[in-house]
Order: sequence, then C-alpha cells, then structure tokens
Amino acid sequence: MIRALIAAASPVVRAGLEALLTRSASVAIVAATSGDTLADDIETHEPQVVLLAVEPRNGALPNVATRIALSPDAVSRTPAFVLLADTPSLPWTAEALRAGARSVLPHDATPDEIIAALEAAAAGLVTLPAELAIDLVSATRSTAARTAGPPTQPLTRREVEVLGFLAEGLANKNIAARLGISEHTVKTHVASILTKLDAFSRAEAVAIGARQGLILL
Repeated sequence: MIRALIAAASPVVRAGLEALLTRSASVAIVAATSGDTLADDIETHEPQVVLLAVEPRNGALPNVATRIALSPDAVSRTPAFVLLADTPSLPWTAEALRAGARSVLPHDATPDEIIAALEAAAAGLVTLPAELAIDLVSATRSTAARTAGPPTQPLTRREVEVLGFLAEGLANKNIAARLGISEHTVKTHVASILTKLDAFSRAEAVAIGARQGLILL
C-alpha cells in the first residue's frame, strides 16, 4: 500500500480527494491537511507520496508552504509530490518539476489518472498529461539547440558521493552531517550536479547518474 498524504486549502477539495483515494486498493491515506503546516505533517506521518492541490499564479509556485514542502531541506526524508493545479502552464510545470514534483495534473484529472500518478510517483517515475509532456520536451529540445556547447564536465568524486546520498533520499542537512561539511557546501555540490547532468530535479539527477553508471540503485 502506498502511504499518501492529502493537502488542499479547500475543505471541499480535500474531502473529494479523500473520497477518491478511499476507493483505491493501492493507496492508504495517512492524513488530510490544509497544507498550512505541511512540512510538520510530513515529518509526523511519513507519507511516501503527497497529493497537493495548488493554484498556479503568475507562472510561479504559489506560496511559501508549497516551496517549503518541495524543498529537500524542509524534512528529513522528502516524499514524492503529485500536484493538482488549475490549468497548469508550461513554465509553471517546469518550475514545479525543478522543485521536485513528480507529477503535475489539472484539477479535472480523472480518479484513475490521479491514482496512476500516485502509483508512478511512489515508484520514482515522473508523469504529466500528454499535451504538457509534448510541450515540455519540445521546449527542452529548443533550449538545448540554442545553448549547445562542449560536453558537460564529469562529476568530481565528492559530487558522486553527494549523488549517492541523493539516491537515498537524504536532505542537504543529513548529507552535510554524513560528510562533515556545511549545508551550504552541499547545496553547491547539488547545484553543480544538476548543471553537469542537465537535470531538472534531484530525482532526475539520480536517474541520469544511475543510467551513466555513476551510482547503483
């Protein structure tokens, strides 16, 4: 069973999502909250996946709670995030993926689509509606064509170490403690890893690192 936490500011939306997931044989609801104390809720209930209803505005992640929840520094072990959003735009979706979301779905997604996204997120996969995925791939290819340059630099030995800890799902503060370095230094290593591997998120960096044989999963 997948341990899922529901977060939605609207009690009506929250109740609807609870009713939807209650009917699923593969998902167990560990909590349903407004999202105001999401980081604390995650620490308390330790969900594998968070189903988070948000409202995109001005092309940016909408509020501090969302940014905190998606930050690997906010909790000791970051769950996968599935976001439900009203008409998510391509820039907003790209930013959400960079922040660590595993899936972005419109609010009118079907129950089957939502449950499938939760199952995929728990398995470490990224899912998007077909039209958003096509637009994102096209935009990425266009950007790559404009910025094509020499091959990326190989990771340093320390960066490979940090990548291995990312694969374990550790937050920056935990990695810093393991390596005996500052959190700021860890953040610098993570930023360098994302740049060198051309990854949107920590999860994607881990996937790329595994494909390249840098780490074992």
